[in-house]
Amino acid sequence: MSRAWTPPLSLKLSCALHGLAAVGALSQPSWWPLSLGAVAFNHAALTLAGLVPRSQWLGSNLTQLPKACVARQEVALTFDDGPDPEVTPLVLDLLDAWQVKATFFCIGWRARQHPDICRQMVARGHQIESHGDRHSWGFATWGPARIKADIAAASATLADITGLPAKYFRPIAGLRNPFLEPILCELDLQQVTWTRRGFDTRERQAPVVLQRLQKNLSAGDILLMHDGHSAGASQGAPVILSVLPTLLGTLKRRHLKPVTLNQALENDAEKEAEKDA
Repeated sequence: MSRAWTPPLSLKLSCALHGLAAVGALSQPSWWPLSLGAVAFNHAALTLAGLVPRSQWLGSNLTQLPKACVARQEVALTFDDGPDPEVTPLVLDLLDAWQVKATFFCIGWRARQHPDICRQMVARGHQIESHGDRHSWGFATWGPARIKADIAAASATLADITGLPAKYFRPIAGLRNPFLEPILCELDLQQVTWTRRGFDTRERQAPVVLQRLQKNLSAGDILLMHDGHSAGASQGAPVILSVLPTLLGTLKRRHLKPVTLNQALENDAEKEAEKDA
């Protein structure tokens, strides 16, 4: 299956600018420096759009749960870069202890190495989605064929392991280029980023990570954490294992309900269907 791709306004304006620049340079050769400058500015703007993880300039990007989820006091806990054989099982145990469900954006090659952990996630009621196959920092510089191959490989891996199709995709660090959205539409995937993140892959101090995650924390937030590549805390343990219990306690005190993306968005779709009935 696929979904229809509608070019965002930024890409329509980009194409129009390229056309005007070409016409200007051809009709008035003396204008070519101005035309070249306009094209260079346009490319710089598109690059900047791809470097802003929460932007909508290059296509649909889920950064926050819908209004119905806010009314239900829901938040989404999401974990990237797993599965990790040392850390992920401990994260799963903590979530179980608090009776909380989360969404894990898994790397394809890691899932192939640790399929049993992926199956554990699903068996415990968690959701697995795609974080690409290779998790390369060069992802945003790739062309369309390579991007499609990488995402398709990860989706195939996760489906083979869990028996469930991926619905959502999160690019590494949220970085992307204009080729991504049409490919996601073709593969019937929705990009998801986040509302807040703790930077727990490089920050070793749990209080700092917690402060970033908890400041102005509210219903509708999508929180980004990591079960893979988690920074080591000062005492030697992965920082996420120190952060998670306190964070879950904060959510409980504030009467915020952690849900998977499926739970949040399927409930929202059901409410919309009831309105239309």
